[in-house]
Amino acid sequence: MKVLVFGATGAAGGSVVRACASSPAVSEVRAVARRPLAFAHAKLRVVIHGDFLDYAAIEDAFAGVDACFWCLGISATQVPGEAEYRTITHDFALAAARMLRRHSPDAAFHYISGQGAALDSRMMWARVKAQTEQDLMDEFGAVCWRPAFIDGEDSPNAPRYLQALRPAFRLLRPFAGLYVAGQDLGLAMIQATAEGQRARVIANPEIRSMARRARESGGVRAG
Repeated sequence: MKVLVFGATGAAGGSVVRACASSPAVSEVRAVARRPLAFAHAKLRVVIHGDFLDYAAIEDAFAGVDACFWCLGISATQVPGEAEYRTITHDFALAAARMLRRHSPDAAFHYISGQGAALDSRMMWARVKAQTEQDLMDEFGAVCWRPAFIDGEDSPNAPRYLQALRPAFRLLRPFAGLYVAGQDLGLAMIQATAEGQRARVIANPEIRSMARRARESGGVRAG
């Protein structure tokens, strides 16, 4: 399969790109990013782009792919208010999904949301993510992922408090509902694409289960 990844400079997206590069199920991975990646691989093509509301300049990147893995996001603590958070979390993703449907109408759209997303939440970020999930599932049949703590690649974009707490969060590894390795998230997205999953929410325990199925079926190799 050929996949398109957004957010490859982040902790989750960087891990997803590596999982795609290592998987024999993936023949090509295209990463749309604002700047070059430190990671390089024979399967990887990086597309530099800065406007995530308008993809007209890079339409070709959306053509002929089987899936788009949307890993781009930001912490609510890193923006001044809801309007900017909604633009990055909701509007960027919807714009990409529309371009994907135009150029690869049969491709699956996968959206990394977050554990705790809910339309009736008291937390702004949880409401915005839940609304984004709903809009993507209704309009595009998207698969929406709700991971707990993602133990992903080092990223300068990650909030400092999360980086500082990473060793402590790793103590949660035995608990299926609380922890997922970044590359396992990528493996699960590849597995869900291969299985034809659409229009549903996938929580952390199932993410880990899907990653395990991918490993058992030989869907990944070291690389």
